[in-house]
Parts: sequence; structure tokens; C-alpha cells
Amino acid sequence: MFFSQILNKMKIALQVFLWALSLFFSAQIYNSVMGPIEFNKTRDIRYSKVINRLKLIRKAQIAHKDVKGIYSNNFDSLIKFIDEGIFTLVEKRDSSYLEYDRTYRIDMLKEVIVIDTLGFVSVKDSLFKDDKEYVNMSKVPINGVDAEFVINADVIIKNSGTVNYNVPVFEVKVSKDIVLFDQNKDLLKQENETISVDGVNGPEIILGSMSNVSVNGNWPTIFDTPVK
Repeated sequence: MFFSQILNKMKIALQVFLWALSLFFSAQIYNSVMGPIEFNKTRDIRYSKVINRLKLIRKAQIAHKDVKGIYSNNFDSLIKFIDEGIFTLVEKRDSSYLEYDRTYRIDMLKEVIVIDTLGFVSVKDSLFKDDKEYVNMSKVPINGVDAEFVINADVIIKNSGTVNYNVPVFEVKVSKDIVLFDQNKDLLKQENETISVDGVNGPEIILGSMSNVSVNGNWPTIFDTPVK
């Protein structure tokens, strides 16, 4: 009788253990299948939000260069430029006139481009109207993240044949580790090592370049659709 009770208890304990083991392996299988799917879904949503913010920064930087001739190397000055900057509206038109040519001793037609100033408009009204999102452009737009994009700008020397010329460049970037801070570390490590035509390659999301003349990002077109 005594041994029978012990055997029953051992049998129940074994059944509980096997059920627990079964649940454990089921959870492992589920996570191995659904984990990457959920990771990719979260990744794509967050990347789209970050890329939309980077495109806003690009719009502001291009305007800054159009007006000042260079890109801004910090967000405070870029936001101030949006608040206070002015676009000059111009119209270019072809024109011509006769000018006496001393070589040929006749009046010759000269072609010129005339630039007329039509007026002025604020950068903020032109680019953003009533949208105040630009004031937060330095912030990485992910819930739970208290971080800013890294921004740089400079003027580099490029060579064209025998001629060197100065070219303004800029770069804005954020680490994937920041954007996906709360995701599976193994999947994040794989994502940082991504090399794919339809992925964001490398460990960072980057707009522009400090070594090449570019205002493009390192993301594919699938991330260009805005996400609310």
C-alpha cells in the first residue's frame, strides 16, 4: 500500500514534468516561428517612423543649403533657420540685346539670363505651414526611446578632372540598437549584420554622407510609405 502510494505520486509528478516539458518546447517552437515574424513587424513600423523623420530633416537641410549655401551641423540652428529663414522668390527668363563687337565691327546679338526678384516667403510657411513636427526633428520618434539623431555637416573637396571644388555635405544617423532597444538581442544582432537589396544594411539608419555628395538614405523604397 505504501509503495503503491509512492508510485502514484511519482507517476503524477512525472506527468506534471512531462506536461511542463511539453509546454516549454511548445513555447520554444512558437517563439522560434513567431519571434522573427513579430520582430520584423515591429522593425518595419519603427524604421518607417524613423525614416519619415529623416525625410523631414532632409527637407529642412536642403532648404538651409539653398538659402545659406551650406548644411546645418546642429539641430538648434536648423530649427531656428526654419523659424526665421526666408526664401527669395525669383524668376529666370532669357533675354538678348545688341552689342557692338570691335573684332567684327558690327552689332552682335548677346544672349543673357535675367533674374527677377518676385518676393519673399518664410521657410516655415513654405515647407511646413501649420505642422509643428519640425520642432522635434532631433528626437528619435520611438516610444520608450529618449535619444537624438547624430547630425554632422561639412564642406569637402571633390575632384573633377584637374579641378578641385568645395561641396557641402551632411549626414544624420541613428543606431538600430536604439530603434530596436527592447527587441530580441539575437535577432537584433542579425539585423545589424544585414546585407540585402531590400533591407536597411548595416548597424545604423543613415541619411546623407560625409564622404559623398548625397541626400539619400540607406533604406530601400519599401520604407518610403508613411506610417501613422
